[in-house]
Amino acid sequence: MAQVFGNEIPRRHTQTPPREGTRYLVIIESGGSVVARLFAQSREQVAEFDASTEEVTVMTRGLVPETGADGPEWDRALAGHSASERSAARVYTLDV
Repeated sequence: MAQVFGNEIPRRHTQTPPREGTRYLVIIESGGSVVARLFAQSREQVAEFDASTEEVTVMTRGLVPETGADGPEWDRALAGHSASERSAARVYTLDV
């Protein structure tokens, strides 16, 4: 049994570079429901959630989306979606 009386000594903090900021918001149908997917500049997915949330409205206020995510830059990021889902997707470029 340890002699620290139930409290661990905090570990040293390690300096890591900050995660890349979110750059794209893609609103896309997925299996009958519409989801919002956030991507970094590198097209790496950061988050996914229901597109009907208030946060989506706030993030897209005043932005005009591109229609379709058919380009080759989206192939890996949206590989699980059909061609029709990708062509109907709305892609917002976020101001960050």
